[in-house]
Amino acid sequence: MTSRESPRPIAVIGAGFSGTMSAIQLLARLEPQRRVLLCERAGTFGRGRAYATGNPDHLLNVRAANMSAFPDQPEHFSDWLAQSTFDGDEASGIRVTPGGTFAARGLYGRYLTDLLTRAVTGGDGPPRLDLVNDAVTDLEPAPGGFTLRTEGGASYPIAGAVLAMGNLGAPGAPRSRHQADPWAPESFGRLHPDRTVLIVGTGLTMVDAVAALRRHGFPGRIVALSRRGLLPSAHAPVQPWPMPDLTGVNTVSALAARIRREIERAGAAGLGWRGVIDALRPVTDTVWRDLPASEQARFLRHLRPFWDIHRHRAAPPAAEAIADEIARGTLVVRAGRIRSITDTAAEAIVTLRPRGAAEDEPLAVQCILDATGIGRVAETDDALIRRLMERGLVRPGPFGIGLDASADLAARGSVQAGPLWVVGPLLRGVLWECTAVPDIRNQAAGLAGAVARTLSVPG
Repeated sequence: MTSRESPRPIAVIGAGFSGTMSAIQLLARLEPQRRVLLCERAGTFGRGRAYATGNPDHLLNVRAANMSAFPDQPEHFSDWLAQSTFDGDEASGIRVTPGGTFAARGLYGRYLTDLLTRAVTGGDGPPRLDLVNDAVTDLEPAPGGFTLRTEGGASYPIAGAVLAMGNLGAPGAPRSRHQADPWAPESFGRLHPDRTVLIVGTGLTMVDAVAALRRHGFPGRIVALSRRGLLPSAHAPVQPWPMPDLTGVNTVSALAARIRREIERAGAAGLGWRGVIDALRPVTDTVWRDLPASEQARFLRHLRPFWDIHRHRAAPPAAEAIADEIARGTLVVRAGRIRSITDTAAEAIVTLRPRGAAEDEPLAVQCILDATGIGRVAETDDALIRRLMERGLVRPGPFGIGLDASADLAARGSVQAGPLWVVGPLLRGVLWECTAVPDIRNQAAGLAGAVARTLSVPG
């Protein structure tokens, strides 16, 4: 590169929270001459699937006080809420509870859109953030980095790329013509009030799916099914607890026993378990990486559902709505697994095996919503991920639930090519807690430093 040439841009693929904050952090860390391409196939930037909803009953699962997009500005989101003006529907999405203030996901999407707008229009020099509203289909290795190609036929020479596409879709239940997208209420169609809707999964996505069905106008019976039938715990007032000493803990059994002892100590002090679990956040990924692969596998088989319902809690109003549905019998939560699905013109006949039962039973439903969450890399229908795996540029990470990456988030594959990084939920397996804002904002800041070091222009 001569002194007159501008350096090639860095591309960030995916413009949900992971990609948006990676792009914003990169703008702050890269040399002023280097541009950032933020690529998004959906119609809007900054929101992703999680924050594109307009349903005020879709609440964040983390208190507003801990939802700042910036690790060094902890009050940033709370201040934005206090200083912004909202109409009636938007204002109804701010819920103040004894367990903290919780905002609607759509409001958080507006917050991210504001941050992105400032990033595009701010600064003293020419704009450095370019928005590419197209699906990225390939990263072709080329001298100096890659050629990024899009579904629309455009191509861009880039120095490197950040993969920030969020959660990979899970195939979940066997496919059905009556399956709909829980994040796209328009796909629900006209639902008959006297016929059942099935939600596969009983975690936080199920909570949002129930809210989406009710907002859609469906008043009827909902059945939620998962292997264990466990529901997320609710947030409540919590007192801080000191970080437990987990030195030398290298088995799942020892880890569980240590956490139980901490919870007993907290109980003896008149405090609940929530503070103990919250105190583990700074060390969760260190503990995960230090566990042998065999112990990580044991955690996934036996403890993951129990960890998730305690670590990832529901906003109190959302949890209360689910409890009310169960009490009225309009929501039935079941433990079991799907054996098969047979479609007819009007409904799906789901054959399920209740947990602990010896016999299958049929369940006729008019609609199936998949709320299972985590997909496997080998099963993804994401065209870019599949192409990168074919090229050997990336590979599945531990247990196949994310992409492999090094400690500085550089992607690992069988072929050495231009610099490629991974951020956010795609790191599941390499890291454990990589889906919540407090975890991803730290990743984005660290990633920006790693990218800046790699792409630094020689003096």
